[in-house]
Amino acid sequence: MNTLRSAAADYLRVRRALGFKLYDAGLLLGQFVDFLQARHTDTITIELAVQWAISPPGTLPAWHARRLTVVRDFARWRQASDPHTQVPPTGLLPAPTQRMTPYLYSDEQVAALIEAAGTLRSPLKAATMQTFIGLVFATGIRRGEALGLDRADLDPVAAVLTIRAAKRGKTRRLPIHPSTVAALTDYQHLRDRLWQHPHTDAFFLSTTGARLSPTTVSQTFRGLLPQAGIEPPPHARRPRIHDARHSFAVSTLLQWYRAGDDVQARLPLLSAYLGHTGPAHTYWYLSAAPELLTLAADRLETYIETEEGES
Repeated sequence: MNTLRSAAADYLRVRRALGFKLYDAGLLLGQFVDFLQARHTDTITIELAVQWAISPPGTLPAWHARRLTVVRDFARWRQASDPHTQVPPTGLLPAPTQRMTPYLYSDEQVAALIEAAGTLRSPLKAATMQTFIGLVFATGIRRGEALGLDRADLDPVAAVLTIRAAKRGKTRRLPIHPSTVAALTDYQHLRDRLWQHPHTDAFFLSTTGARLSPTTVSQTFRGLLPQAGIEPPPHARRPRIHDARHSFAVSTLLQWYRAGDDVQARLPLLSAYLGHTGPAHTYWYLSAAPELLTLAADRLETYIETEEGES
């Protein structure tokens, strides 16, 4: 019998074979199957899909839309083997188009997070989280990209990190700072000493010798926040590990403005480094920090005054 759980496993296997990573989608789909089976059904209905998508209470509409999208994609697949399957229509639970302001970490907060990670009970978990946190803040790579790193993706001689598990399946090679190379190399030595025969080629290992999972990273990171003294401002989004990417982008732009660099000319470099499809996506960061807006406005005002003086 082609049960819902086995159908979900087949669906994920086929899509991953086509190049889709589906880290978060795989976890969400497993949770949705658990939700249906707790209600003693293997049939996807729009009503049950919506019930699951809007849980737990207090979550944001964008999260509801993300969860329903995972169900919708799978339901289209499932309908071929179970004609009773209902596919949630597009537009149901629409996500807001406005991007929320990210939480921007200070250098002191990043150092506090790394220090807090060092107190984790397992030596491997402590080293893994310290290195993982340091890497995403130092390079701005996505959480999924860092989790997808394999041992061969670090070239310490050339000081280059190859990102293969990138969005839309694109691969990019990132030059990294010598201090980042040293931290990654130190982690490699400790990891290989603690796990001489791991179950995977993954760069970051869990305490079971498997590839580090998104759930472990997110849950552990949330536990480190209060230990590092980091609390969200009133009525603001809870700090996330993905905000390391935003912090890296804003910090880079601030450095360029303060150094008097031609930010307009250098923005495509930052866009390529971050793996954006184009500079338009990177422009959004100009509105992410008040200081950036002020510097951009000052630069524009100086430019206008210069033009008026020459005319």
